[in-house]
Amino acid sequence: MIQTVLVANRGEIACRVFRTCRDLGISTVAVYSDADAGALHVREADAAVRLPGAAPSETYLRGDLIVAAALAAGADAVHPGYGFLSENADFARAVTDAGLVWIGPPPEAIEAMASKTRAKELLGIAPLRPEDVTEADLPVLVKAAAGGGGRGMRVVRELAQLEQELVAASAEAASAFGDGEVFVEPYVENGRHVEVQLLCDAHGTVWALGTRDCSLQRRHQKVIEEAPAPGLPAPLLDELYERSAAAAKAVGYVGAGTVEFLVADGRAHFLEMNTRLQVEHPVTEEVYGVDLVALQLSVAEGRPLPPEPPAPHGHAVEARLYAEDPARGWAPQTGVLHRFEVPGGVRVDTGYVSGDPIGVHYDPMLAKVTVHAPTREAALRKLAHTLERTVLHGPVTNRDLLVASLRHPEYANEEALDTGFYERNLPALTEPAKGGEYAAVAAALASATSGRGRFGGGWRNVRSQEETRTYGGHEVRYRPTRDGGYEVTSPEGVRVVEATPEAVRLEVAGVVRNFEVTAYGDTVHSGGHRLTARPRFTDPREQTAPGSLLAPMPGTVVRVADGLAVGDRVTAGQPLLWLEAMKMEHRVIAPASGTLTALHAAPGRQVEVGALLAVVQESPSTEAQEEDPA
Repeated sequence: MIQTVLVANRGEIACRVFRTCRDLGISTVAVYSDADAGALHVREADAAVRLPGAAPSETYLRGDLIVAAALAAGADAVHPGYGFLSENADFARAVTDAGLVWIGPPPEAIEAMASKTRAKELLGIAPLRPEDVTEADLPVLVKAAAGGGGRGMRVVRELAQLEQELVAASAEAASAFGDGEVFVEPYVENGRHVEVQLLCDAHGTVWALGTRDCSLQRRHQKVIEEAPAPGLPAPLLDELYERSAAAAKAVGYVGAGTVEFLVADGRAHFLEMNTRLQVEHPVTEEVYGVDLVALQLSVAEGRPLPPEPPAPHGHAVEARLYAEDPARGWAPQTGVLHRFEVPGGVRVDTGYVSGDPIGVHYDPMLAKVTVHAPTREAALRKLAHTLERTVLHGPVTNRDLLVASLRHPEYANEEALDTGFYERNLPALTEPAKGGEYAAVAAALASATSGRGRFGGGWRNVRSQEETRTYGGHEVRYRPTRDGGYEVTSPEGVRVVEATPEAVRLEVAGVVRNFEVTAYGDTVHSGGHRLTARPRFTDPREQTAPGSLLAPMPGTVVRVADGLAVGDRVTAGQPLLWLEAMKMEHRVIAPASGTLTALHAAPGRQVEVGALLAVVQESPSTEAQEEDPA
């Protein structure tokens, strides 16, 4: 029997595996990079081993270091989690060669299925060769052969862009998975992303634990997932189960795995088989009442599965909370997660707690919140309400987007589900939440009362001068009153019921609303709104020249456009350089056509948010008028 498990991963999935191990009486070992020295998964493990360095290539992608860590800590088994080396056959062999139990499929099955190119060949599907792609094949998808999670993926709609996207995808895949192989396949527009969860033992039993729909995606990475996939006709379901089971049996699969399809026009197009546990596995666990990690451990110990899986019940929906700004190209965010509290009664899988820092080196997912209910409609409503009441103080997150998505009529209509949801609806979904002006009033009054008692100090015989505070785009004007309260003059129609430094009650149109207010420097969280206090006077040191390109996030410059130099002419939208942050590459483009007058970026340079990368002097927008020679 397995006594001690090392998890060759970090964050949320490491914590999730540790939870099951504790329930089963199994000791746990964490590995951690220098950037993760204080991370939750390290604190929760029974023992931890340092992997020197911070970049994944130096740490979590070093199979030799992880095997050595397992042996040093006395572990007798290794669980790979997902991402990193979870689909690396050489790592699986290294684990077993060291005399350790590998909690995953046989290396031969990984080799057959983990590479998308070889998996397609095994199933008789030949990927396109990049050199053979023509205009008639567009759009196409450039995709990493190893790994998943949306990394190393690019949609190409113009043939001229194919070569640079192949290079970018390969670089991103190599950074995330240690394998830069990419391939090209036809891109099916606006299909549904449907997958089948498999669990197989070493005795020939194959469980198909239903379907999941993962169509709501950004950057080809899933955002909201649910089980079962709604609205699929019985014949199509039968086909999905049969093809998935056949794929597993063809390679002698053992353990947990997922077969993914793109469903369009009533047809299922095979995408890939992920030879690991999926991020979205909690929705399957909730519907089937199973613990997939416990079953992985049991299968790894050689135990047989029961002949049939348990019966499903109800519906489950999971949302991924990310530290990112959907309104700014999904830019990842960093900083301290000051306060993180999810209402009780739902499942939360996370690698963070209040007070933890969010760094630049890894995926920006904070947590997965999963609910289970008798029906899909009830599950959507419950999850939206739970997220709305979740306390998230710190960097910008996608929480408001998730709530709006779950309540969107198009998402509620199961017949309208497809992967183009955010392309169609993102502008509307990222509009500022209603009530921001009143949250700003509460923030201003909470600040004003700080140090002055419940409603402030004494009063004067003269009418007090009006005060002004600005939060984001909301200007608030108010004045103290003789009774120690406040009168709000802008926005109009607001009556102050009570104001303290921590809580404000306002009456608007006859309705009293409560605002809990907490400030962290210039950032204020007021009644669920995240606001930034605007200084009354601009600091001259913060002024930048027109055309300045500032780093949108902290990260590392990985590439600069070939041959780019000061003095070059550039065009609006032209990629100038690439930043890597949180395992994703982000292009920095020319804001306008003009001349590159400064270039401060160089490959390998680490930059903080707001750092000056380059300056483009815009060309005059009007043509000079010729002088009349007369």
